[in-house]
Amino acid sequence: MDYGKISLEKHAEWQGKIEIKARVEVDTREKLSVAYTPGVAEPCLAIKDDVNKSFTLTRRWNTVPVITDGTAVLGLGDIGPEAGMPVMEGKCALFKTFGNVDAYPLCIRSKDTEEIINTIKLFAGSWGGINLEDISAPRCFEIETRLKEELDIPVFHDDQHGTAIVTAAALLNALKLVGKKIDEIKVVINGAGAAGIAIAKFLMAFGVKDVIACSSKGVIVEGDTRFNPAQQQLAKITNRNKLTGTLSDAMRGADVFVGVSVANCVTKDMVRSMADKPILFTCANPVPEINPKDALEAGAYIVGTGSSQYPNQINNVLVFPGLFRGALDVRANTVNYEMMMAAARGIASCVSDQELTPEFILPYAYDQRAHDSVAKAVAEEAIRTGVSKLYK
Repeated sequence: MDYGKISLEKHAEWQGKIEIKARVEVDTREKLSVAYTPGVAEPCLAIKDDVNKSFTLTRRWNTVPVITDGTAVLGLGDIGPEAGMPVMEGKCALFKTFGNVDAYPLCIRSKDTEEIINTIKLFAGSWGGINLEDISAPRCFEIETRLKEELDIPVFHDDQHGTAIVTAAALLNALKLVGKKIDEIKVVINGAGAAGIAIAKFLMAFGVKDVIACSSKGVIVEGDTRFNPAQQQLAKITNRNKLTGTLSDAMRGADVFVGVSVANCVTKDMVRSMADKPILFTCANPVPEINPKDALEAGAYIVGTGSSQYPNQINNVLVFPGLFRGALDVRANTVNYEMMMAAARGIASCVSDQELTPEFILPYAYDQRAHDSVAKAVAEEAIRTGVSKLYK
């Protein structure tokens, strides 16, 4: 099927993938007077006296914007905020379908970090949480960090942490099949933008000790000034053996390859050079770093991609609807690492040991059990770590 052609036709037919529906009827004088003026003055005054009542007297508690500046949309790059709208609307539809979260797109026509931060802060009183999306690195790091510091609602950059969470879930189950321990493996990550850096840090939080990150310039190593500040910071905690060279050099003896980079950058020989029962997560879209068939022919034991065309789709859709559902339900004031780790375990747990095979290490994106599992795990961890405003 030509999904691109069909999608363009359907988008013209749909004229938008989301809409606003009223939750109340206003078809009589009495109903109108309660939902709107004069009755609505009372909840307004109640919120004036206690702003936290905006979570109980309005839909704020269940509302999340999907925010982009259009600078890193899918694999299309800087195409502008309006061109990013179809993706943002799609995410909003997924939020509602799998998490029953009311989400809507907010596409900001600015590339200025301070302007974006200030714009979001000015609107923050309308939302229960914030999902950042498709903002290019390294600006996305500062935007997320500042907003997390300065706001008291969950802020989540899905390109970073959603990707890291679903990758970790895939790795947890893959390691069961290959019989390796997480603290004994070597992981090579190709692509050191927002997703690659977040994956590296998150896998290390799970116990991976030997991580090597690569960019188009080669292996990222401490002291090499060719790399940007975010990559140089990453170099301080990864590649402790100070390996230099190319991706090919890094992959020798590696147990796991994670690709969030470009198509066809991995060869069969690179796969053959890896350790026994290698695991490859080749997530470049729409074309992976190596065709799964070629990877398997070269000796890969497990292959996952970012595409629904192949087994083991490593898809952020498994993360963000349930994560926000759980965070909103307990009115969390942030999304911390513990909540993200709980989300990864929640996803992984949805594939039983009996179901687990090299071709099935993650639940399908449309499996509602996975979204419910993530929501439950995140809510419980928010309460346990003391970031819930409802449960202390």
